[in-house]
Amino acid sequence: MSGKRWSDLSPGQRKLIGAAAAAELTLKAAALLDLRRRPAEQVRGSKKLWAALQVVNLIGPVSYFAFGRRK
Repeated sequence: MSGKRWSDLSPGQRKLIGAAAAAELTLKAAALLDLRRRPAEQVRGSKKLWAALQVVNLIGPVSYFAFGRRK
């Protein structure tokens, strides 16, 4: 089972991967910044737990914005 190397990808595939990585990093940074600035009373659960969940690729930040914040 051999995967493709970066050099094996087409320029379009490289751009798509780069754009997806940039979007994920931006979403993760926004979630961490929001979590840091938001008072603990406005967060469902532990702020430390939500910060740790940001490590999980796209699921962590999306779940924080969907379920972790109180309105």
